[in-house]
Amino acid sequence: MARDAGINEPTREFPGYPTGDDLRDRSGGPTEPADGTPPSPGGPARGLLWVLGAAALAVVVLLGVQATGILPDFRNPFAKEQTDRSQPPLLKSIQDLSRYVAAEGNFQVVVDLQNDRRNVPDWLLNQRTLFVGAGSVEAYVDFTKISEGAVVESADGKSVEIKLPAPQLGQTNLDLEKSYVFAEQRGLLNRVGDLVGGDPNRQQQVYQLAEERITAAARDSGLTQRAEENTRKMLEGLLRSLGYEKVTVTYTAP
Repeated sequence: MARDAGINEPTREFPGYPTGDDLRDRSGGPTEPADGTPPSPGGPARGLLWVLGAAALAVVVLLGVQATGILPDFRNPFAKEQTDRSQPPLLKSIQDLSRYVAAEGNFQVVVDLQNDRRNVPDWLLNQRTLFVGAGSVEAYVDFTKISEGAVVESADGKSVEIKLPAPQLGQTNLDLEKSYVFAEQRGLLNRVGDLVGGDPNRQQQVYQLAEERITAAARDSGLTQRAEENTRKMLEGLLRSLGYEKVTVTYTAP
């Protein structure tokens, strides 16, 4: 059956369909402008823009007030802080020294120390440390060990002979500011042990080994011979200024 285009009546062949007026009535919204201009932004979007603008303005105001110094500085709540709970130093003893430090040697040593277990893979149990140690050793003459009669003056008072004890090497001073761990390898069980309860003195063995190596190097470096020469020059200059024409300095066997 043909259907008249001007009649909108439902039939069996052509059921009824909603028109533009029906859709506007169902939605309850306003009709589009007749001139084709797009609708203005909704209320929620406009409110969000107002909130963002107010927040930005508040930040600018706070920064400006902080710059003037009226309010205290704002700090990072998660900033790193350091608390020193160390106890005051305790003086245990005082020792009088009569040393003349005639020379000092500065040394650097590389310690490659590994502690592992036989027949155990390194990835499971292993501790290897590559440590660069820097330290110094002093060579000195102990004037307290000068025996009686060590200074002999000639009859005419123009020459003097002095016998001194041989120079000695002081203790090795490991400079921790210049020493550092270059590389370290640790097995799985070693890392687990650190998490449970690490050994705070596990680097002590490396420090001791570095000091021993530096001390041995100081013995072979000719540091004591340099101390003998420097002490002799010092005494010769001092005694010549007192009027002695000839100054002889000798050293006893260590």
